[in-house]
Amino acid sequence: MPDSGSTATRQPRTGAPRKGRVVVVTGAARGVGEALVRKVSAKGARTVLLGREAETLHRVAASLPAPSLCVETDVTDQAALDRAARQALDHFGPADVVVANAGIAAGGAFSRTDADLWRRVIDVNLVGSANTARAFLPQLTRTRGYFLQIASTAAFGSAPMMSAYCASKAGVESFAQALRGEVEPDGVDVGIAYLHWTGTDMIAGLDEHPVLRALRRHQPAFARRVHSPAQVADWLTAGIGRRAHRVYAPPWLRWVQPLRPVFPAVVAHVARRELRTFSVGDLSADTGVLGAGGRADWRSFASGSPGAPEPRD
Repeated sequence: MPDSGSTATRQPRTGAPRKGRVVVVTGAARGVGEALVRKVSAKGARTVLLGREAETLHRVAASLPAPSLCVETDVTDQAALDRAARQALDHFGPADVVVANAGIAAGGAFSRTDADLWRRVIDVNLVGSANTARAFLPQLTRTRGYFLQIASTAAFGSAPMMSAYCASKAGVESFAQALRGEVEPDGVDVGIAYLHWTGTDMIAGLDEHPVLRALRRHQPAFARRVHSPAQVADWLTAGIGRRAHRVYAPPWLRWVQPLRPVFPAVVAHVARRELRTFSVGDLSADTGVLGAGGRADWRSFASGSPGAPEPRD
C-alpha cells in the first residue's frame, strides 16, 4: 500500500503483536478483551487497557508479562478517549494496533426495555467504536497500523428480544467497512472480527433467553459449541498478525458468509415458532443487562442519569 507522504513510517508495516509493538484494547477488563491483552502481552507487545472497571483493569495489567498501561475510560465520552489516546502516546508512543472490543448487551422486548438502556447499548457498541477510531486514527496513520472492529454473528441475522445489540453489531460492521475505504490510502488496514458463541459472562444467562436458546438449539452440533475467550483471542491474534480484513471466530464462519442473505428469514422463522410457546407475561419480562461487565457500565451510567433503573443482578 503506498504511503500518503504525510507521515513517516516508524517500522515495517505489520499488525503482528510482536515485542515492542503497542496494542490498544477497549473493554479489556474481562472476557475477550482480557484474553486478548494476555495473548499479545505474552508475545511481547506493550498493551494499553481501556475500560470502565479500574480495579479489574489494574488487576489484569499487574499480571501481564510485558509493560502495560491502564486507563479507566468510557468509550462513549469522546473527550475522555482523546485524553486516553494522548496518555497512551506519551507513555508508549503511537499505537500499532487498536481493537474496538468494548461492548454490552441487553435482552428483552423492545417495548419493555428502558429507553436509556436501549440507547446505551447503541452508544457503547457503535458510537464507542467510532469514538475509539477517531481518537486513535492519527496514531495509526503514523504507524501505518491496524484497526480491528469486534462484531458478531448477530450482524448476520437479528434475533427478537435483542434489538439493540443486533442493531449495534450490524452497525459496527457497516462502520468498519466504510472506514476501511477511507483510511487504506493512508496505509491503515481495518479488520472486522465475527464472533459466534463465546464463553463470556455476557451469555451466562443464555438459557433464560428464549430466542437465543432456540436459535442455538436449532444449529448443528459444531455451531452450538461455546468457545473460550482464550481460544477466541488466539484467532484474533492470528488475524491481527495477517492484518486480515475479516477474522472469523471460529474459522468455519467464513464458509457461512455466502449464506447470509437467507439468515434473516431463518432466524425469523425459528423466533416466531419459539415465541408462540411463551405467554405474554413471559415475553414481557425484562431480561435486562447481560453480564457483569455490562452491569458495571450500566450501574456507572445510571448513577449519573436521574431516573435510570438499576441493573438487575
